[in-house]
Amino acid sequence: MSDLPVIGMMIGDPAGIGPEVCVRTAAASELAGLCRPVLVGDLGVVHRAARVCGLSARFEAVTDPAQQLPVGTIGVVDPGGFDVSTCAFGKASAASGNAVLGWIERGEALGRQRSLQALVMGPVESASLKATGRVQDIDELQPAGTFMLRMSGKLRVVPLTEHVPLTEAVAAATPERVFQVIEMANASLRKWGFERPRIAVAGINPHAMFPQDQERIAPAVARAQAQGIAAQGPLVPDAVFRQCVQGQWDVVVTMYHDQGQIPIKTVGFEGACTVYIGLPFVMLNVPHGTAYDIAGRGVAQHQSMLSAVKTAAALATGRPLATD
Repeated sequence: MSDLPVIGMMIGDPAGIGPEVCVRTAAASELAGLCRPVLVGDLGVVHRAARVCGLSARFEAVTDPAQQLPVGTIGVVDPGGFDVSTCAFGKASAASGNAVLGWIERGEALGRQRSLQALVMGPVESASLKATGRVQDIDELQPAGTFMLRMSGKLRVVPLTEHVPLTEAVAAATPERVFQVIEMANASLRKWGFERPRIAVAGINPHAMFPQDQERIAPAVARAQAQGIAAQGPLVPDAVFRQCVQGQWDVVVTMYHDQGQIPIKTVGFEGACTVYIGLPFVMLNVPHGTAYDIAGRGVAQHQSMLSAVKTAAALATGRPLATD
């Protein structure tokens, strides 16, 4: 048990389904022999979620994620300061938003301290975050200097930009930024056990046939190749994702959010997850939201969180990634 990676799960917005999918995942028999799950969040919220889900597993507060607990008991790192009795299911609030920000901060700190080998983020609610007055957009939660690599099975994509208008996304596709993402994707995949990652760089335009493709993407690819990186591009966008699924590429660098997000959600939404590349530790999140409409009913499916934790454990230990 002691040599297994300790994987933290930040339980997400306490009024949503995050706590439910986290407790179900933490108690899942599929994690035996893969990792030691630890939750980051309010212990009262965790106990409420366990009751809603009808779980027999015990949850106990710990200060050290590596603390050994009896079989069937799961540790919870609780920073304190949240009152579950004031938290109604399905209702956004500043209190929930502030709690989430504190739990994220604590989880990231544990990751940087190497007390956690990986951290998986539960779903958060933008309305609660905005109510705090501290965060105006959910993108602000993305750690500085990172990019989001999304994966589902054999398909992995990393966009140059996230939630920006398409005209701004195209303007941001500079040779320097394209090279930066290629370089970061290459470093991350090598760290995860890919000896020489095969990196496809999608074109901006249909068939990658317009001047922007040659002026903005081709120089970045040439620069990467000169440094020994196995990158190719600009490639035809409508073909490159299928090629990746078939095993021709290890990752596709995309020019904007939806160019890669649509294929990922089409290939396999439930098994998808996002990895923040550029951090000194492994950090992921799940592709679904807080589902306020079903929170507190014990019916939320936890497959996405379970898949993310399995992926986190594999990335943290260098084991082969599941591609089914």
